Amino acid sequence: MARPSQYPLELRRRAVRMVAEVRPDYDTEWAAMKAVAQKLGIGTTETLRKWVRGTRSTPAGVLA
Repeated sequence: MARPSQYPLELRRRAVRMVAEVRPDYDTEWAAMKAVAQKLGIGTTETLRKWVRGTRSTPAGVLA
C-alpha cells in the first residue's frame, strides 16, 4: 500500500491546473512545471510531473 501524500489533494489539483494555464508562457512543459513547483513549494519538479502525467491517464483527467 502506498503511503499517503504529504500534499493535500486540493494543492495537487491546483498545481496541475496551474501547469496547464502557464504552459504557453514557457518554452517547455518542464519549465512550466518547475516554475509552478517553486511557486507552490512542492519539493521537486518530478513530483509535479507525476501528478500531471497521472491526470492524463485517468478517464476524466481528474487527480484522485
